[in-house]
Amino acid sequence: MIERGDIYYADLNPVTGSEQGGIRPVLIIQNDTGNRYSPTVIVAAITSNLSKARLPTHIVIDEDVLSEKSVVLLEQIRTIDKTRLIKKVGRLSEKDMVRIDEAISISMGFDKTKQSDKN
Repeated sequence: MIERGDIYYADLNPVTGSEQGGIRPVLIIQNDTGNRYSPTVIVAAITSNLSKARLPTHIVIDEDVLSEKSVVLLEQIRTIDKTRLIKKVGRLSEKDMVRIDEAISISMGFDKTKQSDKN
C-alpha cells in the first residue's frame, strides 16, 4: 500500500513552464486514508539539483534515502493519478517528515511567522 512518507519514481509528464517533469522521485504527502481509497495521490517533486535548496520550502534529504543527496520541493506539490507511480524507492524517517510538515505549512501559508512577504 502507498503510505505517507514513501518515495516513488513517477512520470510527471506532461508539464508546463517551471513545473518539475519527467520520470523523477516524488514524496507521498497525502494522508493514508486518502492513499487507501482515492485513485489519486498528492506528491511533492524531488530533485538532485542541490542549488535548489535555498527556500524554506526546500528540504534536503540525505543519500541514505535515495542514491544521492536530494531536495524535496514543497512548492512543487501536485495531485497525480496513482497509475503515474512507477516504483517505490524509499521512505523518509519520522524526523524528516516533521521537517516536511513544517515546509508544507510555510508553502500553504499556514505558518504566518515564516512567510517572507508581508501584506
